[in-house]
Amino acid sequence: MKKGIHPENYRPVVFKDMSNGDMFLSRSCARSNETIEFEGQEYPLIKLEISSTSHPFYTGKAKLVDTAGRVDKFMSRYAVMKKK
Repeated sequence: MKKGIHPENYRPVVFKDMSNGDMFLSRSCARSNETIEFEGQEYPLIKLEISSTSHPFYTGKAKLVDTAGRVDKFMSRYAVMKKK
C-alpha cells in the first residue's frame, strides 16, 4: 500500500449490525464516540442499521428486519389502497 495516501485517523474500527448483533473489524476514518472490546482489544464502534449479514439480497431471505418500524408504517398507511 502506498504511504501517505490515507488520512491520519485511518484506523481499525469495529462495525456492528444492530439488527442481528454481528460485528466485523475493518479500517475506517469514520468518527465514533463509542468503543467496544473485540477479540481482546478496544476499538471504536460504528453502528450499522443493516449489513451483508442481515440484508435480504445477501442472505437469500425475503424478510427484512426493520429496527425503525418504517416497513410497518408504510404497510399500514397504504393498506387502505390495497383493499380497494
